[in-house]
Amino acid sequence: MKTTFFQVAVNAPLSTPLTYSLDPSKFENEINITRGTAVQVPLGKRKVHGVVLGETSPSNEFSMRSIDHILSEYPPLHDTYIKWVEWLAQYYMHPIGRVIHSSFPPLKRGGKRKSQNPPVIPSVEPSSPPKLTDEQKSCLQPIIDSSGFQPFLLHGVTGSGKTEVYLQILERVLSEGQTALVLVPEISLTPQLIQRFAARFPEKIAVIHSHLTEREKTNQWWSVVAGEKPILVGARSAMFCPMKNLGAVIVDEEHEPSFKQDEKLKYHGRDAAVVLAKLHGCPIILGSATPSLESWQNAQTGKYSLLQMKYRVAERKMPTVEVVDLKQLREAKKGLDHDPAERPFWMSPRLQEELTLNLEKGMQSALFLNRRGTAQMALCTSCGTQFECPNCAISLTLHGKSHLVCHYCDFSQQLPHKCASCESEEIETIGLGTELLETDLQKMFPQARLARADRDEISGRKDLEALIRNMDKGNIDILVGTQMIAKGLDFPKLTVVGLVLADIGFNLPDFRATERSFQLLTQVSGRAGRHVQDGGKVIIQTYNPGHSSIKYAKVSDYESFAEEELKERKDLAYPPFGRVTLIRVSSPQNSKAEGLSSLVYNRCEQLRNSQSKYQSVQLLGPCPAPLMKIRNTYRHQLLLKTTDAQCMQSFCYQLMGDQKWIPSGSKVQLDVDPINML
Repeated sequence: MKTTFFQVAVNAPLSTPLTYSLDPSKFENEINITRGTAVQVPLGKRKVHGVVLGETSPSNEFSMRSIDHILSEYPPLHDTYIKWVEWLAQYYMHPIGRVIHSSFPPLKRGGKRKSQNPPVIPSVEPSSPPKLTDEQKSCLQPIIDSSGFQPFLLHGVTGSGKTEVYLQILERVLSEGQTALVLVPEISLTPQLIQRFAARFPEKIAVIHSHLTEREKTNQWWSVVAGEKPILVGARSAMFCPMKNLGAVIVDEEHEPSFKQDEKLKYHGRDAAVVLAKLHGCPIILGSATPSLESWQNAQTGKYSLLQMKYRVAERKMPTVEVVDLKQLREAKKGLDHDPAERPFWMSPRLQEELTLNLEKGMQSALFLNRRGTAQMALCTSCGTQFECPNCAISLTLHGKSHLVCHYCDFSQQLPHKCASCESEEIETIGLGTELLETDLQKMFPQARLARADRDEISGRKDLEALIRNMDKGNIDILVGTQMIAKGLDFPKLTVVGLVLADIGFNLPDFRATERSFQLLTQVSGRAGRHVQDGGKVIIQTYNPGHSSIKYAKVSDYESFAEEELKERKDLAYPPFGRVTLIRVSSPQNSKAEGLSSLVYNRCEQLRNSQSKYQSVQLLGPCPAPLMKIRNTYRHQLLLKTTDAQCMQSFCYQLMGDQKWIPSGSKVQLDVDPINML
């Protein structure tokens, strides 16, 4: 029998597939090898997994190595899925073998044991659909009537019932014998949400996210691939489960930054989902109360169909939002020897009043602060020395009374009694975090039952499930948390929400800082009063009451905010009007990182000057990254900007070349459409 040759995408950092031979005489059983077949091949002195991309005709057959094994336990990846993987590898400039390797479960199939249902918590959610509002009906109908690929942006205020629209879409998809993919940010993938889907579609839901064990992930993967579960709910990585016969893709909270992966394959889950739906020829629904400006602009230009729900279900009002100017509060306190109400420095009289009233009513309150710990900084007031992480260019955060921790590399040390520089004992801590809030609240409201939700307290799925159970049962009076409590959670008795310091994030060196602040303020506010007629109450404490994110979040006016912010973006040619790629240069030595960033700059300038088609590419930098040192690695960066997406990709491929010009021990990494600019 004739030897054939195949292109194989191998699990290695190679930019192109490799060619391998297949000699049928070496295999005992009948061979059935097609595009998408998983194989084991030799690479150097080791054996690696790979996926066949198709037949080929090599120029030199004598040096060709042969395929060792066909991994027949895995069904071949179907062509539509492989096309999506090929797009991912090309667009985000990542080795295709590494991308396609994500398509398989972490463990071997566990015998014939039936896949377990996703872990869920008890719920009173009815399994039968509720009556839809007029807004829900008007948004659902165009989606049901659509045929083929059609992107929809579902813009609905918090509490307007977007999830019910999703559930109705899934019902229609299942009735037509198709499958569906539902993506939510990892932070929103709570047992509450899973329970709503599982209650409506018993035995038909698979779940994939990072809090599952490897065995649970493997079982869930097989339940989808084997056709046992037609609906997959998961975080961004769930897209790498090769589903067939997709009838709809849903991306909830599509604006969330966590849809972008920062490590290895730096893909954006939302954008990748749009391409996946396009290749499958099915509708995709992007839902959010605060859409990303990229998606909003696509809806304004007609690229996406805009569907809007402007009111909460059951005619419930939006929460009343009150802004407290902390500057005026500070001025009012001057001249007083003490705070007559014995309030902590971070609490305004209005916030104290609302917390007290809500406790008397037997309702629940939540305080939001996007900072963990007790204080953000410790320093010597005699000489000004700050206690910084030796591995990262960042101040250590105080936890408890004396434990200093780095939130980037987990370095920790005890708070010293004396300054190492001047031996002074005048050491003070500055700032606040969720831990301090909890301690102060215990003193103010000793009768209140408190809970804290941050990464120090909630380390896994079981912790989060326990917290949600206690909130649902009314065992918690005041919940203190970071952005972990900002979205995706729905508690019937939660009627007062306080944003302790809204200013965090306003002035970050990132063109999306204002957009993110507005989204966070709106999403946190949206937790209040979702099940009461008066809509609940939100207190926003800030030193910048005139900031545009607060001005528009206060009145839930997304459209005016978007109009103002888009005008600024257009003037500067930032997304969605321009495309950007961040070039990160890193090395264990700062001088080498700086030198390499200059080399990258020179290569960029040479490219721009040598080819007229690249004149539209703007180059910003090089400069040290805002977080210049993380885990003993120094980081510098450059930003490429252009209004021509194809020009950007071509430029980047030519810039990187064979990468042999990058010194050993240093890295040059490209982040296409970056979200994290720090």
